[in-house]
Amino acid sequence: MIIWILANININKKRGKKMAYTWDKSLETGNLIIDEQHKSLINAINELLDACSQGKGRVEVQKTLNFLSDYVVKHFNDEEKLQLKSKYPDYTAHKKLHEDFKKDVAEIVSEFEKGGATIPLVAKVNRSIGDWLIKHIKTMDKKVAQHINLNK
Repeated sequence: MIIWILANININKKRGKKMAYTWDKSLETGNLIIDEQHKSLINAINELLDACSQGKGRVEVQKTLNFLSDYVVKHFNDEEKLQLKSKYPDYTAHKKLHEDFKKDVAEIVSEFEKGGATIPLVAKVNRSIGDWLIKHIKTMDKKVAQHINLNK
């Protein structure tokens, strides 16, 4: 498992710190507000992975988890309002994906509270949070953005 985690962490040469996810053009939806929020979510995931991998104290990891939990709720609410406003036809299914993701984040918070920043927790953050978010942005959120842009 440690090899898998290390294989998924890139080195950000500008900052010289470990990061699992990098923002690039493939993640842009074309909606500036949503893109900025996605960047903040990716930064929060990277900070969480960094805090766990450096063995930072529970307070630092907890702070990052709390930010991520709160920000996910804010971001999804903003995104869902845009979907409703533009009458996005897949709103219900998209909202369910958001609800499932929020449950995954809550599970990770609970797991951290019980066992701390363990290697399996870091792997779960990578798989259940980071990978899911990247895939979701590249597929589902891009569809939403296309719909919104066509229905302005």
